[in-house]
Amino acid sequence: MTPTSIAPTASTARARALARLVRSRGRRLFLQYGLPWGAALLVGLVAVLYAQWSTDAYNMFIGWIAGRAWLAFLITPAFTMLAVFLTRRYFQGSEGSGIPQVIAALHAPRDATLMGRLFGLRIIVGKLGVSLLGFLGGMTIGREGPTVHLGAAIMAETRRFYPHAGPKLERQLLLAGAAAGLSGAFNTPLAGIIFAIEELARDFENRTNGTMITAVVFSGLTSLALAGNYLYFGQMSVPQNFGIGFVLPVLATALLCGLLGAAFNWALLHWDVWMPKPLQLWRANKPMAYALVIGLTIAALGVATGGETWGSGYDQARHLLEGTAPLSQGYAITKWAAMIISYMAGIPGGLFSPSLSIGAGLAQWVHAAFSWAPMPALIALCMTGYLAAVTQSPLTSFVIVMEMTNGGGLVIPMMATALLATRVSALFTPPLYEALAQKNYYPKPAAAAPGPDASGAPAPSAGAANQPGP
Repeated sequence: MTPTSIAPTASTARARALARLVRSRGRRLFLQYGLPWGAALLVGLVAVLYAQWSTDAYNMFIGWIAGRAWLAFLITPAFTMLAVFLTRRYFQGSEGSGIPQVIAALHAPRDATLMGRLFGLRIIVGKLGVSLLGFLGGMTIGREGPTVHLGAAIMAETRRFYPHAGPKLERQLLLAGAAAGLSGAFNTPLAGIIFAIEELARDFENRTNGTMITAVVFSGLTSLALAGNYLYFGQMSVPQNFGIGFVLPVLATALLCGLLGAAFNWALLHWDVWMPKPLQLWRANKPMAYALVIGLTIAALGVATGGETWGSGYDQARHLLEGTAPLSQGYAITKWAAMIISYMAGIPGGLFSPSLSIGAGLAQWVHAAFSWAPMPALIALCMTGYLAAVTQSPLTSFVIVMEMTNGGGLVIPMMATALLATRVSALFTPPLYEALAQKNYYPKPAAAAPGPDASGAPAPSAGAANQPGP
């Protein structure tokens, strides 16, 4: 072989080696930055679109029944039955808020089928589509918990592109997606991070920290670009200074919200105690008849209250905070009942917005006892206290309300209310999301006898121990 023939061969080999190096580095950069950043942008886009679609769906329902409230007795049961059928038949794993599913994926004993049952494209489609049917039917559900589930599911799907995906990577992606989902849903980036740490992670790792904050930033940028830098409940106006007497409303709010939040948790976790036995049998054996009863009850509550209990309650809470539309004195209780009944349907739907709305209704009770206290401040305290009592996540609760209302002047009272309400609730019930995760999605002991689960569906038999209830 001549020297002239060797030179091109060596040059070609170097060029190929350089090309391989460029591809390798490019792939590494894509996996390290491009893929998670792109997924976070997608989470933000889905959060914004889902918010708009859910609002449009609820407004469509209101338009249908405008001046013809009796139509709710046809529309609400019809959409409830359709949603229950689709959830049970095609989208098991998408039911409820979705936060228990994320907790189970993070903390349940390893199960090879868990990720496939609780996440993936099927769950994303079911969570979006079926929950929108719930909004079309006027059910008392929120979109924020489902957005957390959607964010976690979208981020978790990117694990398929990594050559050595494992439990640690799945954990990082789930936490990042959940935090990005909550941030995009409420436009509350700090609350998204704290929620992932306090409610989901239960610890904090440096690498998780970076992935989570990056996802929140890019999801937030998408939300800002498409929806603007809005306050979820608008600007709250409160005095700069509160006297020592304001301690009394804080204590009363914490006690009231703690007790009612504990009652809500108990009702969801022990539905088999208060639900009539025939209805329990229908839920297990005749789900369409059961869904019909749920839909008729939601319709009746809405008609009886002049429409106050339909939907997430966002409009009612915001109007009360702005002082433009007071609510009835019984609003907190009727909304509380509608929220429990809607959840018992076992379809996708969240608890955050209805809980905040119930808290706003409770503020009217506290104001009746302390009329000298500013109403907007009491609303912020009650929203914080009730959400903290339900979730037993005090840091997340007060940061969410603070960011939603720009209520920096109430930080200390909100912190105190959240902590006290959590303590009161914890005296009677465990943390709701964790309890639902354990009862619905943790593996059941093989010898355990089948029984009803916490969301109201019959628990699986030992042979199907890992199947979630609808």
